[in-house]
Amino acid sequence: MASILYHEGNRRLQDSFESRRIADRLEEKLGRTAFSTDDVTFIESRPFFFLATADAEGRPDCSFKGGTPGFVRVLGAAELAFPDYDGNGMFKSLGNLLHNPSVGLLFIDFEKPRRLRLNGRAEISRDDPLMTEFAGAQMIVRVAATAVFPNCPRYIPTMAMVEPSRYLPTPGGESVEPAWKANPDLRDFVHPRARGASPGRSPGGSRA
Repeated sequence: MASILYHEGNRRLQDSFESRRIADRLEEKLGRTAFSTDDVTFIESRPFFFLATADAEGRPDCSFKGGTPGFVRVLGAAELAFPDYDGNGMFKSLGNLLHNPSVGLLFIDFEKPRRLRLNGRAEISRDDPLMTEFAGAQMIVRVAATAVFPNCPRYIPTMAMVEPSRYLPTPGGESVEPAWKANPDLRDFVHPRARGASPGRSPGGSRA
């Protein structure tokens, strides 16, 4: 049976470290191509995840995607979607998807250490029907999962959530812009959709 997780490079190292047997067993017992009920609950409870993409030449990019729990929505047995919010306008991650739809998603719980990995193929749309269901969305990203698998959480540090980001969009709420967009060196270049928002009082990150 063909592996959904491993390629020749993985196999070379597995054979070098004599770990092919356990690697195969882990794939057999834990690897899947559809979400379990537990996967759905975990994914939709997360306020953030990490998104890995690569361009047409294989040059990688990794970004943080955050929102309120439920901003990643499981739509079917092997499909999920999430909104793209206003960021710095670079479109590093989503621009990659226009050339290379392969993605990796990593969901982590730092309070009760746990992680779930997902590989798949993504597509983006500004006209997706889900646009109206996510306040502040400028695009929707849909991901068709090709491999879903949990990882051992042993090296995840235990940390607690202090408070959600005040920059998260809310239905009917006034958006708060990070202070960097008011920086004299940048403010005249900020893309139009961000100019009318209220600048923040302290520097904040962006979701690009």
